[in-house]
Amino acid sequence: MIVLAPDDGTAPRRAMALEDAIFRLVPDFIAKVEWAKKTYNARSETVAEKRTFRESWALGRRCIIPAELIYEPRYSDFGNAERWAIRQPGAVPMGIAGIYNEVAHPDGRKFFTMAMLTVNADDHPFMQPFHKPGEEKRMVVILDPKDYMDWLSCSVAEAVAYLKPWHGPLEGAPALLPPRQKEPRARRGSEPPPATGDLF
Repeated sequence: MIVLAPDDGTAPRRAMALEDAIFRLVPDFIAKVEWAKKTYNARSETVAEKRTFRESWALGRRCIIPAELIYEPRYSDFGNAERWAIRQPGAVPMGIAGIYNEVAHPDGRKFFTMAMLTVNADDHPFMQPFHKPGEEKRMVVILDPKDYMDWLSCSVAEAVAYLKPWHGPLEGAPALLPPRQKEPRARRGSEPPPATGDLF
């Protein structure tokens, strides 16, 4: 993720910094319950209210999540879903608006976690075939590159203006997952496979 670099008082203006982060605001070592698995998205309409996200939002912990592709289920007229990859024409990388948090692992290590912000896309012409028919259409907040620094550095009240659907060009194509390989079953009495570290 891209965040605002710490202000050490020596630079004439703030800069951006790149940080590693877990793609979910609540990782497994904090909670393994079902809702925690879905904290990779935060609804813009409720990000300031929901207990999971509100602290990050209130503290201005905003980030930009670089992405080449977004994957969404696209539905046919018959109700069948197909996995599609969505991108900007020319494979131009996207900057997705997000929030982040810093969490401590039980062993004492510190980690950043992040979540993408989403908005309603019921009226978005490109997003109409995506998501299940009859359900609300949603899309991630794609930022205009000229707004990157403002998104990271503006006040919480000002940040709300950036939470809107992207109306720039998008294109998509089917991107089916390869068939899942079955794990070979170990025979009784056979030796377990070596750990990955033993192979190299």
